Amino acid sequence: MPFKPVQSEKLSHSVVLQIEQLILRGILRPGERLPSERVLSEKLGVSRPSLREAVADLQSRGLLDSRAGAGLYVAASLGASFPSALSQLFSTHDEAVFDYLDFRSDMEALAAERAAHLGSDTDLQVIDAIFKKMEAASLSADPTIEANLDAEFHLSIVEASHNVIMLHMMRSMYDLLRKGVFFNRQVMFKQRTTRSALLDQHRAINDALQARDATACRAAIEGHMAFVKTALKDQQTTDQNETVARLRLEHEKAR
Repeated sequence: MPFKPVQSEKLSHSVVLQIEQLILRGILRPGERLPSERVLSEKLGVSRPSLREAVADLQSRGLLDSRAGAGLYVAASLGASFPSALSQLFSTHDEAVFDYLDFRSDMEALAAERAAHLGSDTDLQVIDAIFKKMEAASLSADPTIEANLDAEFHLSIVEASHNVIMLHMMRSMYDLLRKGVFFNRQVMFKQRTTRSALLDQHRAINDALQARDATACRAAIEGHMAFVKTALKDQQTTDQNETVARLRLEHEKAR
């Protein structure tokens, strides 16, 4: 008969499973510091030896990192899906920038539709809270905070789609964005109307999500990404025209 005696699960295995699930679901993020051993063992309700056994297992598989004198962290490498050489290649070719925007448009439109259907009320509250922070940050002369919140806003929509594969794939996309591999929001801000237009587009996305209107969500995401793509192309053209104009000016002065 294909039956075996039932064995009780080791405490360390239960700890491993819980931390794995927190990482998989995006609750524990790459590079995030975990509580101290004492605090963590208390929160999990296990002895320190059981916790150490679990941590050793997770470290051996590259999920956790121990930093001397700094504690235990979720492995930062989990957030990087592209080798640095490939990331550098992306940043030096315009076609990669626009392919990136097309990819985000397709994936985020799907994520927004899923979030409208599958996101919990709490998921939508998180998205709305981040958008309200974006509104407040838009009043600041420094666009840096708003740019960071922009990435958080889009990622919160992916999180609300409750698809762990999409979550980790898109998180790596936003990591490239934050590092300036593709483009910087400040490039677009050279166009005076861009910043307020971007905020209005994020408002439309948020409104559609709060109404759980999947069709409007897709349209708002696609419209936003098309705007970003056009604005970036326009700024590139402006910069190229300025370079040519400066050459003409230098030539005229030298005549």
